[in-house]
Amino acid sequence: MKALIAMSGGVDSSVAALLTKQQNFDCIGCTMKLYDNDDANVSREKTCCSLDDVADARSVANRLQIPYYVFNFTDDFRAKVINKFISCYEHGITPNPCIDCNRYMKFDKLYERAKVLGCDYIVTGHYARIEKRGDQYYLEKAVDLSKDQSYVLYHLTAEQLAHTMFPLGELTKTEVRSIARANGFINADKHESQDICFVPNGDYAQVIEHHTGKAYPVGNFVDKNGQVLGQHRGIIHYTVGQRKGLAISADQRLYVCAICPENNTVCLGCRNDLLRHEAKAVEFHWINGVPSQAKFHCQVKIRYNQKEQPATIEVIDPTTVRIIFDQPQRAITPGQAAVLYDGDIVLGGGILVK
Repeated sequence: MKALIAMSGGVDSSVAALLTKQQNFDCIGCTMKLYDNDDANVSREKTCCSLDDVADARSVANRLQIPYYVFNFTDDFRAKVINKFISCYEHGITPNPCIDCNRYMKFDKLYERAKVLGCDYIVTGHYARIEKRGDQYYLEKAVDLSKDQSYVLYHLTAEQLAHTMFPLGELTKTEVRSIARANGFINADKHESQDICFVPNGDYAQVIEHHTGKAYPVGNFVDKNGQVLGQHRGIIHYTVGQRKGLAISADQRLYVCAICPENNTVCLGCRNDLLRHEAKAVEFHWINGVPSQAKFHCQVKIRYNQKEQPATIEVIDPTTVRIIFDQPQRAITPGQAAVLYDGDIVLGGGILVK
């Protein structure tokens, strides 16, 4: 059996490669080149972090004695991920580019490349599990819940799950680093970046301005009654639930409650103004098909680092659901994903809308 292993240069994908080889797969390592210095608004005189990652991945591949390639997907990444990221912020929406990267790059472009190379499986370093029950494949949460990445994988199809392996799903991060050290991997103790890959300095608004060449106009901060409270710096600088960086004097803490690109305003309110009992998700993808019940109870995550919350789901149509939470939720953010769970099993997910 032949496996194409996505190697980011980090410790997780490196250990995934090792574990796959130990299962006697014919392995090919690869790194996807997704962006360059200009995309990340990094000076051309500086070494882009992606080049360092390639060097680390190649070092591990050489140590494992497996072929290694770099695939240039920069044009596709710019079109499918970066441009969508920019458009969302311009329309007052907060996207999750990691979900789009997994969907369009790892499990679309790389999946296609694997077929061309005659590979039976795609292997990644994600912390998630795949289980086959009868003829069905299920996506499940990782054993290490502190590292679980099932939230960003809800788009996977049953066919893709049948040809994907997540070797780290049963391991903890501590165990993964121990394996890497024991095998002399150069990246065993490599720092884990929390930033969006093409926003290495964390200033996403600066990257947007660099890509578009636009100066986004200032506008009014308003309260829920439309009263002007002050001026904002441009809507791309804000997301629902944000408290820091508002530069507004008030007798209580203020939070971004809504972003209105149609009149270039940002609505502010108190913490309780962020609470909602209901949400709607569109572009919904069901991993194992639309449920037979039009209404059912399950657990829901509306952001990556959130614990699942109990809710009732109403299936409006195959790609649209209404979510009624048992308890009101804070800062339900348009553009983020709502992912449904039945215990450890991911049922599917969709994009939250206003």
